[in-house]
Amino acid sequence: MLWLGLCLLVSLAGTHILRRYALAHRVIDTPNARSSHTVPTPRGGGVAIVLSFLLALSLWHWQAGVDPDLFWALLPGGALIAAIGFWDDHRPLSAKLRFAFHLLAAAWAMWQLNGWPVLDFGFAVLPWGAAGALAGGLFIAWAINFYNFMDGIDGLAGMQAVFVAGAGGGLLWLLGSDAMPLWLLAAAAAGFLLLNWPPARIFMGDAGSGFLGYALAVLALHATRSGATAFWPWLILLAVFFTDATLTLLNRARQRIRVTDAHRTHAYQWASRRLGGHKPVTVAVLLINLFLLLPAALAAQAWPMTGPWLAVLSLLLLGWLAWRLGAGRPE
Repeated sequence: MLWLGLCLLVSLAGTHILRRYALAHRVIDTPNARSSHTVPTPRGGGVAIVLSFLLALSLWHWQAGVDPDLFWALLPGGALIAAIGFWDDHRPLSAKLRFAFHLLAAAWAMWQLNGWPVLDFGFAVLPWGAAGALAGGLFIAWAINFYNFMDGIDGLAGMQAVFVAGAGGGLLWLLGSDAMPLWLLAAAAAGFLLLNWPPARIFMGDAGSGFLGYALAVLALHATRSGATAFWPWLILLAVFFTDATLTLLNRARQRIRVTDAHRTHAYQWASRRLGGHKPVTVAVLLINLFLLLPAALAAQAWPMTGPWLAVLSLLLLGWLAWRLGAGRPE
């Protein structure tokens, strides 16, 4: 608890410092036709999550030990993603260049984790060798991007990080595995969330959102790769972000709209306009997480044969909800 509390406080203090830096240097997110906010707000607070988590993880590794494969997958790869995001926050990069770095970080992570040799369906185990490493790398690269896409309203991305990392850590703790890396990530995200909860005083920025997507994907694949958990509980815990971002992208591509163009047509963005604010949507997603996805993830781990079916059911249900809300529908 002391370690987690210190990590949270360092993140909170760092977020305050970054807010002052952003105000002093005019690193401001100004509302426009593609924004979901109406008040100019400083951005870049996600750097506090990155620095506090990597520092806490390094100190925890020095004191108690973290699996070296996980530690070295998170540290250089996460730092690279955060650096590219920070650069993009200040001087926008092309989508192709950003994605190239995302693929590089994903390849580094899969090399450190020694691939993803088998996929456990509960009733059968599929050895997929190199195809598994490719699937894992694409999962990490897509997680970086869908987390960035879903960071569009106050509190949503920070809350989701606290939930997924906290719940995932709890799952590992119940199974007798090391939960601290995940709980440290949850604490770092919570420190930032205190200033990002609606109405937000600072935004996360690409440095934070991309890093969170990378870190959560790597932690999920490490737990799967090491045999501590199945993959399905992680897919369930990430289902809200995964379904909304994926369905929105596919729907825009179907309509021949350039998917790299800025927009505000994700399901959560449509919902925030219909409900007249960000907080109702962030709270609604939290309730879905706690009362639908968390029990499903626990059940998927407790009864392995149900894992794939519960994951598919969760994705279909949330996909239907996202579709009803208008995911990817032009304004």
